[in-house]
Amino acid sequence: MDAQRAAEQAARASYGRLLSILAARSRDIAASEDALSEAFMAALRTWPDAGVPLNPEAWLLTAARNHTKNAARHQVVVDGAAADLALLLDEMAPDEESLPDDRLKLLFVCAHPAIDEGVRTPLMLQTVLGLDAQQIGAAFLVAPTTMGQRLVRAKTKIRDTGLRFELPDADDLPERLHDVLNAIYAAYGTSWDAISGAEVGARDLADEAVFLCRLLVGLLPQEPEPRGLLALMLHCEARHAARRGAGGEFVPLKAQDVRLWSRDMIVEAEGHLVTASKAGRFGRFQCEAAIQSVHAQRALTGHLNHAALLTLYGLLATHCPSVGVLVGQAAAMVDAGEPKHALQVLERLAGEDVAQYQPYWVTLATARTVCGEQEAAHQAWQRAIGLTEDASIRAFLGHNAIPRMD
Repeated sequence: MDAQRAAEQAARASYGRLLSILAARSRDIAASEDALSEAFMAALRTWPDAGVPLNPEAWLLTAARNHTKNAARHQVVVDGAAADLALLLDEMAPDEESLPDDRLKLLFVCAHPAIDEGVRTPLMLQTVLGLDAQQIGAAFLVAPTTMGQRLVRAKTKIRDTGLRFELPDADDLPERLHDVLNAIYAAYGTSWDAISGAEVGARDLADEAVFLCRLLVGLLPQEPEPRGLLALMLHCEARHAARRGAGGEFVPLKAQDVRLWSRDMIVEAEGHLVTASKAGRFGRFQCEAAIQSVHAQRALTGHLNHAALLTLYGLLATHCPSVGVLVGQAAAMVDAGEPKHALQVLERLAGEDVAQYQPYWVTLATARTVCGEQEAAHQAWQRAIGLTEDASIRAFLGHNAIPRMD
């Protein structure tokens, strides 16, 4: 295998796990990132001549630890105990051949109340899931430089305040769980949204999000929302094979061949959703999973229950009125034959919140078309095309473009 490709694959598959191991011992995320970066650079210098090691992850972990120890020794004049501490931590570390999963601990550290609420999810996306500031900034509609500065400040706070790298007490779990679930969901969404830079390793990121959610369900089996999120993602994953045609062209949900949907994933998703519902507590992810469950029923009934979708979206919009939720509600209204109500929902959204949000412009264009507002619909559709990064989705929009009224 090509050395550079091997290093890239190791980075995508193991970055979060390796960083979690290093940071759990140094308590310094930024320094651990630097050490890991040096390890990847060393791999690119060494592997072409020496060959790719049998266990690339263990090789990278050792190289990163060595860099950390060397850096600590350089600080011996300033802090005489630093080198000894680094060596001690290294001796306490797990065997090189065994890479334990410390990512959940790091996720909960990033969700600590001492960290600014607005940066908790972005921090998790970078440190645990390996996204860069540009990808995260695009997902949150924030300039990459601004996002980068926020992330640096958050890491510095973790280091300077000495936050514990461990799972919080049971009483503290609910407070932090919300942010952890949001990060996993954002990572999953990034894996198939048309966000610049998300194409490479997108499937790895989706698999990672599902895997981490499974760990959460195992850790907190009585909590309904982790199961709700897992059900939501499994329902979406069940349709993965149907999202693209034979030539790679984009296929919208309503046009997908339900025979390509994974029945096993749908059954598993339904099981988690039923178990979660027994807790009797409303949750955003349970509600979103229920919406996906309604879509899944089309494989059995042959039609979509629009009334059920409107009811669930109404409940979700009441409790969690985010831009994404309200746009989804408007799209369901259009499909249910209520385009005027959809326009009322869309027109209440602030311009700055939706200026770069592609689904808003697609839904607005569709609603205006049904209402007979052809020129306004054409303008919204063109705006949607301009905001679309994915080439296949852009081609689909272009092929189905709403004509301008002469």
